[in-house]
Amino acid sequence: MPKVTIYDMTGKSVGERDLSDAIFGIVPNKVVLHAVIKNYLANQRQGTQSTLTRTEVSGGGKKPWRQKGTGHARQGSTRAPQWTHGGVALGPKPRSYRYSLNRKMRVLAVKSALSSKVLESELVLVDDIKVESYSTKTVVAMLKALGVDRKALIVTAQADPKLVKSAGNIPGVKTTIVGSLNSYDILNGGKLVVSAAAVDKLEEVYSK
Repeated sequence: MPKVTIYDMTGKSVGERDLSDAIFGIVPNKVVLHAVIKNYLANQRQGTQSTLTRTEVSGGGKKPWRQKGTGHARQGSTRAPQWTHGGVALGPKPRSYRYSLNRKMRVLAVKSALSSKVLESELVLVDDIKVESYSTKTVVAMLKALGVDRKALIVTAQADPKLVKSAGNIPGVKTTIVGSLNSYDILNGGKLVVSAAAVDKLEEVYSK
């Protein structure tokens, strides 16, 4: 059972906690992680790319020269794909890249991502993450006290507008709640700074 130190917002150690083996102590499944992250990134794509076909490019209504007798290859339009300024053959058009994976895979990917953070000592447990007012300085001081000097993902149990606004101005720092947590954000977020209440909720949600 993984054991981590609990800190307060000033970086002082206030105790230790055993984490659930089923969520924070599994062997990360790299195959599932790859599949789920690939799915997540595909679902983020807008799919708005679009090229003009020969029917959509302006001009080309007139046959460039007569069919026979010129010595040239026959041509029907100056907007055929082989012409400069012609349309694009088989080019991309707007489409959806979205596809779905089953819930078991998504849950296993989150557990694998959380376990990998514990294995790499990239998880920082804080007893309570709370800011009294809109203050970026408070969040910067907390991260510095916790030894976070680069990217970080701050996870709380409930949405805190003051924390979100305060952390929003810090480059590389993101905030999220347990209900919105996904494997891509965990792995791509740098240090995982989690409140004790968020760990309680994670163990409640993902132990089912």
